[in-house]
Amino acid sequence: MTNSIEIKNIGKKYDITHQRGSYVSLRDVITNILKNPFKHAKHKVKKVLGKIEKEEFWALKDINLTIKKGEIIGIIGANGAGKSTLLKLLSKITPPTTGEIKIDGKVASLLEVGTGFHPELTGRENIFLNGAILGMTKKEIVERFDNIVEFSGVKQFLDTPVKRYSSGMYVRLAFAVAAHMEPDILVVDEVLAVGDAEFQKKSLGKLDEVSKTEGRTILFVSHNMVAIQKLCKKTILLEEGKIKMVGETKEVIDFYFHRQGETSKLPLEERKDRKGSGNVRFTKCELLTPSLENRVLKLKLSYKNKTENTYNNIKISVDIKNTNGEHLANITNNVLDQKINIQKGVGSIFLKIINFNLESGEYTFSLFMATDKMNSEILDSVEDVLMFNIDNGGFYNTGKLPPIRSKVFFDFIFNNNKN
Repeated sequence: MTNSIEIKNIGKKYDITHQRGSYVSLRDVITNILKNPFKHAKHKVKKVLGKIEKEEFWALKDINLTIKKGEIIGIIGANGAGKSTLLKLLSKITPPTTGEIKIDGKVASLLEVGTGFHPELTGRENIFLNGAILGMTKKEIVERFDNIVEFSGVKQFLDTPVKRYSSGMYVRLAFAVAAHMEPDILVVDEVLAVGDAEFQKKSLGKLDEVSKTEGRTILFVSHNMVAIQKLCKKTILLEEGKIKMVGETKEVIDFYFHRQGETSKLPLEERKDRKGSGNVRFTKCELLTPSLENRVLKLKLSYKNKTENTYNNIKISVDIKNTNGEHLANITNNVLDQKINIQKGVGSIFLKIINFNLESGEYTFSLFMATDKMNSEILDSVEDVLMFNIDNGGFYNTGKLPPIRSKVFFDFIFNNNKN
């Protein structure tokens, strides 16, 4: 079996410029120049001379890897481990700082929802646009057009501008175009998590089909360990920009969960495996109703606002996963127009879940916080911040075992008050 990808001593470095304070208006800039002209001039001189304080951040370092033709490789790891950076290097979106990558064949990438789509164009027009961006000729797109549309399931909205599509529709159409491109190497990031369960199953089947029958190489990044196990025989675990383990998928996943268990024991404020600007951060996640009495669960989410700003209409999401990494529920305040404001300094947000109806077992909470506007700023995102158990011996103090499958539908209330 010939090599499809050879990675030798790859590293990717970013320079982080440290800038104090938050958003500054043009009026503030002009006022500061007038008040302190010499200070402003000194700052400009430092910038020109390269003396502004910078920090080197290695997103990837010393990566060595060989991938055979026709292999389906899973890539897992916590947020910030370097997974997406590695895929961007392989897709030639960004060059490596050190090392070299040898790729034998054509690469197609599906890294972000709607990449290569124009919001004002219809689904039909975007199939041709995206297909051309991915390297298909007009003749190839025409030949595969009907199959792309059928697979995507958006035929009814084909002549609607994609700006009116849901994120799930975006994913279905984008994946359908990429999957029918017939590349030698297909690179897929976490985007399939946005689609519904039926489409995810369909997509995984398609990936398996093109690998087995057509000998294509697939790199698949996901937090869904069930999907990784179904699709990939071999998996790579990345940790802090380095390869921690490569091997048989089940062994790598078991090792990863063991590491995750150790990480989740760290105080939330000390967790480094998180995404976001950090202007506001979760500092603590507390379960206020450990017994789940009357099927009610209460969470207290403490935060620290490092800026002088008050953030209005913040989006807060609490994601519930099982031990296999399957996303069972996503609880978001703006779904029911429950407004949350983040004040200066420290504070707490309370979540009350009514009719909590999950089966017995072990689960984890993941937290997400972002501004709710057109160009949303992710403030903080942390996986697996709190693990909790539902007792196998009884179902919410009824003395009965839980049903084999419970529907995951909750009533919930977010607020800044405890009740």
